[in-house]
Amino acid sequence: MNFEKQYRYTGKQTLHLTKLDTQPDADYKSEKVIKEQIAQNIKQLTDLQGKLYAQDRYGVLIVFQAMDAAGKDSMIAHIMSGVNPQGCNVSSFKQPTTKEVAHDYLWRIHDQVPKRGMIGIFNRSYYEDVLVSRVHPNIIVNEHIGDIEKKSQVDDAFFDRRFKDLRYFEDYLQHNGYLVLKFFLHMSKAEQKQRFIRRIEIPSHNWKFSAADIRERKYWDDYQQAYDDAITNTATKSVPWYVIPADNKWYSRLCVSEIINKRLSELPLAYPSLDATDQAQLKTALNQLDRETD
Repeated sequence: MNFEKQYRYTGKQTLHLTKLDTQPDADYKSEKVIKEQIAQNIKQLTDLQGKLYAQDRYGVLIVFQAMDAAGKDSMIAHIMSGVNPQGCNVSSFKQPTTKEVAHDYLWRIHDQVPKRGMIGIFNRSYYEDVLVSRVHPNIIVNEHIGDIEKKSQVDDAFFDRRFKDLRYFEDYLQHNGYLVLKFFLHMSKAEQKQRFIRRIEIPSHNWKFSAADIRERKYWDDYQQAYDDAITNTATKSVPWYVIPADNKWYSRLCVSEIINKRLSELPLAYPSLDATDQAQLKTALNQLDRETD
């Protein structure tokens, strides 16, 4: 099954999340088979990441966005488990600090863009600035941006400008050798409720739950609309969104791991080759080692 093609969204049509399934595809295999496939995918990704790191010409930025409890943390933990920690970093963007608010909204983001040769993962991202602030426009008013002094100014035109910013930003990254992969983990409201209940009832999961989760759940429909608009306006042919059914965590992990491997495999990754001089130096070093006595 070609998950990359099945779940790719390029913005040609307006997105309506309410019309998209949050459950696995009808051809969904058993969890045992899926875990075996993910294990194989992890091995492949380990090889790809080794070439990416050694070659040091391309960078990879993976963006995860989702409603609370959709499985972003466990997604990262599972599918990236075989990657060399030296070649990967994870950044999480929550409420900005006073220092961050004093700068443009992409300032803190650019600081966390991975170096070429690295895989960078954004667990939430710059898209928070067109999602949370869309649902709660007072956030923008309180940031004292230019002449914005009231909620009525945080309108569709304001967010259209931000969508344009983000498209330019992602184009800019591409021009600098970056592959940008964007995933939205699409979970149903009913599934979120069950996951919240488990977090409350299972003591070892209590730390994952916050009263803010319940407050934000009241805005579920508003967030769905905000995601519709954000994904529709920032999905392009070169930097699509992947809208992944996420009610079943193992299925969503399989989809994401398959897509990441497929897209990385499209890059011309290879271990650096040595010229004749370097090859001769290696041969000399090997001869010296062979002549050593213990």
